[in-house]
Amino acid sequence: MRSRSNALQVKAKLFRGLADVSRLAILEALRRGPKNVSQIVRQTGLRQPNASMHLNCLWCCGLVDRFERGRFTYYRMMSDRTRRVLRAAAEVLKEVGDHIAECARYEERA
Repeated sequence: MRSRSNALQVKAKLFRGLADVSRLAILEALRRGPKNVSQIVRQTGLRQPNASMHLNCLWCCGLVDRFERGRFTYYRMMSDRTRRVLRAAAEVLKEVGDHIAECARYEERA
């Protein structure tokens, strides 16, 4: 059983993973259903190698699943819980999005 501090570290790691704009864009694209890499690239504007790298990260972390259909590999969200997290984030942002946008403490590092 995980200790409370270890559980918080794992939760923080989840949010660090979701904080990456590319991974978040991929997850948002997959909210509407399974897609292959080409479809994800078109929808997100990411380059194919970058999208593939982030998809592999999301797959290794268990956030997405992949399956073969013909000659293509498709990706889908592993759990509806991930969709709910993204929906919950959108709801929070309705209330505090302007404040977060203005917050200098959360600026991306160069």
